[in-house]
Amino acid sequence: MPSMWLNISSSPFLLTGFPGLEKAHHLISLPLLMAYISILLGNGTLLFLIKDDHNLHEPMYYFLGMLAATDLGVTLTTMPTVLSVLWLNHREIGHGACFSQAYFIHTLSIVESGVLLAMAYDRFIAIRNPLRYTTILTDTKVIKIGIGVVMRAGLSIMPIIIRLHWFPYCRSHVLSHAFCLHQDVIKLACADITFNRLYPVVVVFAMVLLDFLIIFFSYVLILKTVMGIASTDERAKALNTCVSHICCILVFYVTVVGLTFIHRFGKNVPHVVHITMSYIYFLFPPFMNPVIYSIKTKQIQSGLLRLFSLPCSKT
Repeated sequence: MPSMWLNISSSPFLLTGFPGLEKAHHLISLPLLMAYISILLGNGTLLFLIKDDHNLHEPMYYFLGMLAATDLGVTLTTMPTVLSVLWLNHREIGHGACFSQAYFIHTLSIVESGVLLAMAYDRFIAIRNPLRYTTILTDTKVIKIGIGVVMRAGLSIMPIIIRLHWFPYCRSHVLSHAFCLHQDVIKLACADITFNRLYPVVVVFAMVLLDFLIIFFSYVLILKTVMGIASTDERAKALNTCVSHICCILVFYVTVVGLTFIHRFGKNVPHVVHITMSYIYFLFPPFMNPVIYSIKTKQIQSGLLRLFSLPCSKT
């Protein structure tokens, strides 16, 4: 039996596009390609602006740059295999490549949650303690926060991905998406996967859910501070600096909750709905984040106008 497992385990995994819609894969790929291009252009432009425009060399925009880089990372991690499946029907992926892709996908999801938490901390300091904002959030502090966010995510995901290399795979090698996810791979393992089932739940509760709760209570305190501002104009200005971040939080966590509910309670839902929700989760936040900040942040608008050499009206 072990030798048979070894032979089967060495077989590559098979990625899946949209089951039953194989003839429409080329057509389906068009909106996905447009979304990918928009994400690359939107987040790439944000990163360029933040690097090039000295007016954006502030902690708030450094964290926004981290968010844009994370969104680019998610897109560049999933895009090659998705387009390969839909365009070329190239479904095979080696174990090493699959596990690496799963590692980066899950790591970057936790990084995004951590960056949103860091952005909430930035707004908390800016509104609750504005006079000490620049002394508290120095460039060094921002770098340390960024490194901490990445290390937290990378180290937390590593145990379950390492264990994937140890498992024998003696069942069907067909995965349910056009990219590798940990929860898909462990279904194919012929071994005790109890740890790999329970550990991700602990990670979600200990990190993603905790991040959300801290963000929520941060905004409760921010709102309390803003309501204490006497001037209506100053109050509106303070709230306006938080609107973009709140929108990004809602976009991210609503898609997380939606995907979780579909996977947990949607056993009778057609598989294509599960796949579509996965694409929404991976594409919608990276697509919307630069749009939100471009619409709601005057400094970003001014930077875009300067970038494209358009006259910028003073406001």
